[in-house]
Amino acid sequence: MATGEIRLGSMVAECCGSGPPVVMIHGLGGTSNAFQPVMAALQGYRVLRPDLPGAGRSAYRVGANSLQGLVRSVQDLMRAAGIGQAHLVGHSMGTLIAQWLAATDPRKVLGLTLFGPILEPAPAARQALLERAAQARSEGMAALAAAISDASLSRHSHAANPLAAAFVRESLMRQDPKGYAAHCEALAGARAAKHAAIAVPTLLVAGADDSVAPVAIARSLRDRVAGARLEIVENAGHWMTIEAPQRAAELLRQHLEAVSRQR
Repeated sequence: MATGEIRLGSMVAECCGSGPPVVMIHGLGGTSNAFQPVMAALQGYRVLRPDLPGAGRSAYRVGANSLQGLVRSVQDLMRAAGIGQAHLVGHSMGTLIAQWLAATDPRKVLGLTLFGPILEPAPAARQALLERAAQARSEGMAALAAAISDASLSRHSHAANPLAAAFVRESLMRQDPKGYAAHCEALAGARAAKHAAIAVPTLLVAGADDSVAPVAIARSLRDRVAGARLEIVENAGHWMTIEAPQRAAELLRQHLEAVSRQR
């Protein structure tokens, strides 16, 4: 697919293809590249992949330290790109942003595909995120990258796919510490969306060995969102599009086609 760029203030997004729109929202420590391994599944779609403010190529800006600020950034970008309705694909923190968009701006959301889906953090996790934000600001990303990469990938991925660990570590190493800290704070302060208000076809994809967003969280979210379907990917941790790209791409394509048939 030919790729172009959309810039909205400090935010940069890749835009490629033509057809029904798909907006892909990365997670904490990620960028638009987290979805690169599944792009072949998106032939026939117009795909918009932002680097959220403070991540990747998008410079930090005021508001990046609140989840609602990040939600507004995605809404603003969709308007700037002329996208009235889209299928939302999220990873990790991006799944929480997608849930909020589907609950509060339902006319703009056709469906959801959520990789490593999360709910609002538990109190202990909120505190850990605030401590991580402080560490990023004081020590930079090198002190965090290896530990997070080690913990977020499955044992199978570490053994069978060392490039996955290298990708995740590099994604973290390349983050602006101030932007990463802001996203930690945004997630630490996040609240759950009103799941009863989500009325679009929803696919939840959980890694069987995900220690960041365990399968139990995905099951809880499935029970909260009417009609949501859960798929569990064996031997995968939190970065399914990197650890199990073929299966992730297959599930994404199937769900997009199913949503299209329902319209």
